[in-house]
Amino acid sequence: MAHDRHDRRVPRPAARHRAVPQPPDVDTTAEVGRATPNQWRQRRRALAIVVVVVGALLAVGIPAFGGYVLLVRPQVDVPAGRPVQVEIPEGADTRAIADKLAGAGVVDNAAMFRLRARIQGVDGKLKPGVYDLVTGASYGSAIDALLAGPPITYSTVTIPEGFTIQQIAERLEEQAGIPASEFDERARTHAEDFSPGRPFLSEISNHSLEGYLFPKTYRIPEGASADDVIDMMLDQFAEEMKSVDLTYARSRGLTSHDVVIIASMIEREARLREEQPLISSVIYNRLEKNMKLEIDATIEYIIPGTRPRLLDKHLRIDSPYNTYMYGGLPIGPISNPGIDALRAAAAPAQTRYLYYVLTGEDGSHTFTETHEEFLKAKEKSRKVVP
Repeated sequence: MAHDRHDRRVPRPAARHRAVPQPPDVDTTAEVGRATPNQWRQRRRALAIVVVVVGALLAVGIPAFGGYVLLVRPQVDVPAGRPVQVEIPEGADTRAIADKLAGAGVVDNAAMFRLRARIQGVDGKLKPGVYDLVTGASYGSAIDALLAGPPITYSTVTIPEGFTIQQIAERLEEQAGIPASEFDERARTHAEDFSPGRPFLSEISNHSLEGYLFPKTYRIPEGASADDVIDMMLDQFAEEMKSVDLTYARSRGLTSHDVVIIASMIEREARLREEQPLISSVIYNRLEKNMKLEIDATIEYIIPGTRPRLLDKHLRIDSPYNTYMYGGLPIGPISNPGIDALRAAAAPAQTRYLYYVLTGEDGSHTFTETHEEFLKAKEKSRKVVP
């Protein structure tokens, strides 16, 4: 039977078997629809992430269903960057803190804040207090602020030269909230409690720190106690006294405590700073001649009230502070002097003055060497000073 030549099949030589290199990540034996090992690894990793996220949502008490929406959606729509004060009460847990912050617009979402706190391991470590924050803050910055705690607030209190313990106590209560009775009691009767490490207090004999509470403007931290403030003032006194040369005073047989007593009288008597060395010279000259000092300020110190009008009966008050009744220096300082009065007390002007009397409306005095001159000046002062 004849065939068309186009239908004839010509046998081909058998091809040699050669292995074709495959890509390293391709499994040539994998069946259709079966995952490769690399795909299995990717699937396991994705599954682990899902488990962690769901577990975290459950840990903070947020239902997994709808958790994404709760974590992302802002709870309060407040423009960012506005200052806001937030008070975190004592004992508030992370949930309450998160609600406070979100309610004030500091963070976008309370749930996300709680989640971040839990993940960072600071749940229960956030501190109470009053915070000055801004709206639209990051979760990290809000957490850092509450971990650090509220900033320390201060009261600025100025103690003028010549204030007594009582006056200092009243001002501290008014401006720093420290009970006046507590400060007065500690400063007036417990000098020995503050003496360790402060040798300049060793000469005190009446248990009072009067004279050593250095007048200055102090920044007193909130919550400071009376003892804290006393320590600050004593430390300042020690620092200031480094600039006071006691050589002359010691050459006259006076101690550092004597100088503080003299300075306290100068501070209360002198109304003009330039007259302080002159008043100091009167005190030195009277001590040298064994004359009673007869300084009105020492009488004022033992009379209740501020600068009362002195009467003859006051000059007869039996007190170790009464320099009209007793010779020498009073038992202790009568005020807390500043640095100028301390320097004047340590180095008086060189004069022969024994008396002085207020004669000027500006607070100036007339200084005299004799009693006769003093009486004339006193008579003149009645016409000038009421």
